[in-house]
Amino acid sequence: MPVQLLPASAAAFAPRASSVNVVLGSKVELWLTQTLKRINRVKRPLNSVPQHQRCLTETLSSSNAIWTLASLMLPKLPEADTPTDPDEAMFSHQLIHVEAYIVHVDMVLRNEVAYKLTKDTIEALVEYHKEIHCVDAKANTHDWPDKDQQCKKLHEDFVQAINKFVYRTHVSALEGLEEEGAGELLCGKSDEVKIQLGNLMKPLLPPPSRAVDIVRQPPLLPSSPAANMWPQSSVNGGGLPAVDAWRILPSSPSVTSTSADSNTSPIWANMGMSECQLPSPTHAYSPPHTTAGFYFGSPQVTAPMPPLPLPSMFAPAQCGVSVGIGMGMGMNMGGFGWDRYNDFAAII
Repeated sequence: MPVQLLPASAAAFAPRASSVNVVLGSKVELWLTQTLKRINRVKRPLNSVPQHQRCLTETLSSSNAIWTLASLMLPKLPEADTPTDPDEAMFSHQLIHVEAYIVHVDMVLRNEVAYKLTKDTIEALVEYHKEIHCVDAKANTHDWPDKDQQCKKLHEDFVQAINKFVYRTHVSALEGLEEEGAGELLCGKSDEVKIQLGNLMKPLLPPPSRAVDIVRQPPLLPSSPAANMWPQSSVNGGGLPAVDAWRILPSSPSVTSTSADSNTSPIWANMGMSECQLPSPTHAYSPPHTTAGFYFGSPQVTAPMPPLPLPSMFAPAQCGVSVGIGMGMGMNMGGFGWDRYNDFAAII
């Protein structure tokens, strides 16, 4: 990107130079030749580049070569003093013509023309910023200790910015050139000037609020003294160890131990019919009282009822059976031990 070179007259607070800096290329555009012929009352020869450069320099260096970049409709009174009546409000605005003069024409590197605001335009914008813009900005913001100082600095920054303001546009803007070097911007370029000037009028911003540090309580560790202040509920429901259901001993006194994976012979294998001791009748089953519904813990396990012995559980050696079948269908029932039926009456 080429370096932006501007003459000393384009600097802030610099007076207008007596001559405009014009740089043309080796070939002059046709539209520039036609424009110069149109604005000159006296016909001048325009057959070479130096002739075009001399004619354009003399035209733009005239004291009457003032361009109108835009027109701004601005209020004359602060917002608080503006009348509410629509008829009176129409006369509470002023029209400011943004005027400038050309300080630089470059048709070699950047193909641009640079404008600098006139002294009268700068004074009008500075007065508006101080009397209207700053007053409205103070009224529309809350109070803080250094509000007046910050508003004063806001105005000082605007004074510096408006004096440094230089509007650059394409050299085709010279088509709007008129007699004695005056002119207006064409093709809607006035809107660009309004936007750039509006960006120079900064709002009055209050100082940023201080960030409040949020104190968060650190998490309690198991070793922390505060973690032991509350009683911890037992995981196993009252501290009782969990018992596998298949290892619970039956309530019968005749059974010593049981195991689901035991491969030994049944406990009734070596017992005779006379040695068999049947358990006493159990009472009606009632569910055990438990408080598992009120506490969290492992499920309560109750002991199962011992099963009653069945005749098929007795081995053949324990119950002697002898059946004799004769021609008279006589049967000897003494081998089943029916003569001892009184001993088994208790289980019925």
